[in-house]
Amino acid sequence: MKKKNGLKRLIIGLLLLAVIGGGFAGAVLTKTIRLNHPQGVVGADISSYQGDADWDKLSQNMDFVFVKATEGSSFTDEKFAYNFVGAREAGLYAGAYHFFSFDSPGKTQAENFIAAMEETGMTDGMLPPVIDIEPYGEYMKQPKSADEVIPELKVMIAEIEEKYGVKPIIYCTGKSYRLYRSGFEGCRLWERNVYFRPLHNDWVFLQYTDTEVLDGYHGDEKYIDMNFFNGSKAELEKLCIGGKAFT
Repeated sequence: MKKKNGLKRLIIGLLLLAVIGGGFAGAVLTKTIRLNHPQGVVGADISSYQGDADWDKLSQNMDFVFVKATEGSSFTDEKFAYNFVGAREAGLYAGAYHFFSFDSPGKTQAENFIAAMEETGMTDGMLPPVIDIEPYGEYMKQPKSADEVIPELKVMIAEIEEKYGVKPIIYCTGKSYRLYRSGFEGCRLWERNVYFRPLHNDWVFLQYTDTEVLDGYHGDEKYIDMNFFNGSKAELEKLCIGGKAFT
């Protein structure tokens, strides 16, 4: 009888652990519990999806921002100039990112990005340009091969570096990191992981959530992405082109 009672207690204990563990895992996956929510230097990335931004308000909740500039060889985000100039005038460390197309030459993508940046007249003191490389659309299920992507990516990286004197930062997901890592060796990494902090420590920026809600924007997208800088404000300042964001 004692052995049966002991076995019963063991089974009940294991079931309780399974329930607790399942609940914890579910809370992590639904982002009710965040295991990677940082303390320190934080910032957003933003595009026209967030609509009209009030940079005086937004700047109260962040230290830096990356603004979507371009995509592919011809698209420019309709809110880019407003957001980039507004963020800088509000006193934020600001940079811009390009969404990399798998169906467009690296050179013309670089030309598109550079043209948009130069129109702002505010490239001195900005954070290094960012190339966002991640599977999209049909490439989510069938990613384009590294042999096809990497040569064009390297061309764009080289064009950006020649223009601004710094290698671009690469924004990547876990999948694009695994697929195309050899194409951006030597570039600083901005990694997306909305569940856990990466086990490796070779990232400079970490996108830790895509479900933040802040006061200061009104658009079709309710949420805004938030990111963590792996360093101090002084180190963030040194990243800026020319080593200084503000004069």
